[in-house]
Amino acid sequence: MAQDKSSALSNLLDILDLETLELNLFRGRSPQVGWQRVYGGQVIGQAFVAATRTVAQDRTAHSLHAYFLRPGDPAVPIIYEVDRIRDGKSFVTRRVIALQHGEAIFSMSVSFHKAEESFDHQAPLPDNIPAPEDVPSEQELMDRFLDKLPANMRSYWERERPIEMRVVEFSRYFSRESAEPVQHVWIRANGELPDNTALHQCLLAYASDFTLLDTALIAHGKFLYDRDIQLASLDHALWFHRPFRADDWLLYSQDSPSAHGARGFCRGTVHAQDGTLIASVVQEGLLRQRASKYVPK
Repeated sequence: MAQDKSSALSNLLDILDLETLELNLFRGRSPQVGWQRVYGGQVIGQAFVAATRTVAQDRTAHSLHAYFLRPGDPAVPIIYEVDRIRDGKSFVTRRVIALQHGEAIFSMSVSFHKAEESFDHQAPLPDNIPAPEDVPSEQELMDRFLDKLPANMRSYWERERPIEMRVVEFSRYFSRESAEPVQHVWIRANGELPDNTALHQCLLAYASDFTLLDTALIAHGKFLYDRDIQLASLDHALWFHRPFRADDWLLYSQDSPSAHGARGFCRGTVHAQDGTLIASVVQEGLLRQRASKYVPK
């Protein structure tokens, strides 16, 4: 387990601690780190918190389905409005709308379930994946790769981050050869977390948007920061299968079965280090090729 909560993780937990404005109405803020738009995982995480605060503690989220409608503005707060669609004996359903400048920028449905015992099977941990301790750390990769990044990406990687990541196929960052669109990333919270199931789910939801769409680029020898492509999450779905801790190492296995029509489709599974399958993720995103002279604003 990661030890000693980092300042970056503490800041993230503060960001996820929404202000209650009224019944079913919450306000969130964004970190001021210089990005032109709000990171999608942040909106997923904050909307998840808003939904969770309207549900009894004996119900645990088992799935969420989200659509990104407009880019988020990090300079102004985000208002989250929760619609209590249904409270059943076993399942509870919530819909959350995120608002900025009077318009919806994001919508998400979350389903919660009261724990039950029944059938049990799972897909195994992928074979021949090195342990996180045997994969280069972010610091080791930065020492080799940082000077090759553009200034905006360099400043991001130089900052402390709330989620530690160790990319198994890290050699792809040093080559533009097309390869099978598959990657494996070990992730964990950069510090110890309290025993709160919803919080651990929220941290995984936040992290699940980091590298998923990037997987589609592997097939084309492209990088996230290339100036001739435009990437944006369009929708995101996440299923929680079993209990877990987000401050333990989790293997995020990702692939991209299809890219067509300026959209890339990616999917992922998340296993605990002992092989337990804890979550599945699916995302489609904008994958648009632009003129090489294009310079992001």
